[in-house]
Amino acid sequence: MAEFTMELNDEQKEVRDWVHGFAADVMRPAAAEWDEREETPWPVIQEAAKIGLYSLDFYAQQFFDPTGLGLPMSMEELFWGDAGIGLSIVGTGLAAVGVLANGTEEQIGTWVPQMYGDPADVKVAAFCSSEPDAGSDVAAMRTRAVYDEAKDEWVLNGTKTWATNGGIANVHVVVAAVDPDLGSKGHASFIIPPNTPGLSQGQKFKKHGIRASHTAEVVLDNVRVPGHCLLGGKEKLDERLARAREKANNGGERVKNAAMATFEASRPAVGAMAVGTARAAYEEALEYAKTRSQFGRPIIDNQGVAFQLADMRTQIDAARLLVWRASWMAVAGKPFTSAEGSMSKLFASEVAKKVTAQAVQILGGNGFTREYPVERMHRDAAIYTIFEGTSEIQRLVIARTISGMPIR
Repeated sequence: MAEFTMELNDEQKEVRDWVHGFAADVMRPAAAEWDEREETPWPVIQEAAKIGLYSLDFYAQQFFDPTGLGLPMSMEELFWGDAGIGLSIVGTGLAAVGVLANGTEEQIGTWVPQMYGDPADVKVAAFCSSEPDAGSDVAAMRTRAVYDEAKDEWVLNGTKTWATNGGIANVHVVVAAVDPDLGSKGHASFIIPPNTPGLSQGQKFKKHGIRASHTAEVVLDNVRVPGHCLLGGKEKLDERLARAREKANNGGERVKNAAMATFEASRPAVGAMAVGTARAAYEEALEYAKTRSQFGRPIIDNQGVAFQLADMRTQIDAARLLVWRASWMAVAGKPFTSAEGSMSKLFASEVAKKVTAQAVQILGGNGFTREYPVERMHRDAAIYTIFEGTSEIQRLVIARTISGMPIR
């Protein structure tokens, strides 16, 4: 296993520069338009597919990079380009991670390629976990999956919300309760194949930021899927539920649920997205401060501005280091004994909100207009402290991990 290093090798640098070039040449020129349209930027996704950037092969190569740095490095560059378009390009990855984290080899080989399609027929996928009354409180999930033994089918009913690509996806991965009495330990993930009857798109949300990314409700009305669509298989599920029931009344080893396994694997990547947005805003503010003159000199000559930029750069670099550490630990199989994955997501998310706000302040009135991209970056950054576990939830995870106490 590769030792932790902050030095990218030549191949990683080549990939970084390639992704950066796409972000600079294709994503940035299109960012304002698709933010205003609040629609999925299919032409940009198709361009990414044509060059192999939106593909299973590319993400598999980065996901299995032995240093762990391939994926966060790529995420940072894409979200440096634009967060809304970036999420449209990588949103499928959360569903793919859900299958990779919980599925069998056969399920991975069958369904993950269908999530991406091909350059001639691009597809997207959706991971559906949150519900109107169950966001951070995953134990309150109401979506149910009931096994019909006679037909070897699972029947799903419920409503999911805040689903990236929800309703427009070719493949949906849905987390549902199979044993409500066990709370979050009684959850399982299911593949909903294309054109399955009973699945429909509910409300499409008009959002404050990341507006180029499609976010909607997914309604499940007596959705029937074959038994082989249960990720991991029924035998594995039955064994896990039996262990959970055994430990329910006397404590003991924690049994992870399907949604949490997915989020733990993806949190450092979300941190990398936040780093990309923060870095983009910092670079805009730095350039503006060097060229904008007031009272006969560039505004960066003033300590009030220069010190802000110094803090912004320091915080961005610190956030990146936390993300890289967690990413390396994950690929090296090292346990997050201090919730390092949550640490990386928490710190990077808060840095993105703070840095983008400082960038708006440095640009003054110009920063408050849509003529300059920092306004959009500031709106986009707000999501990082909310989705895939709010900052408050990350702090709770960290506190419980370092204390060993059931903090509420």
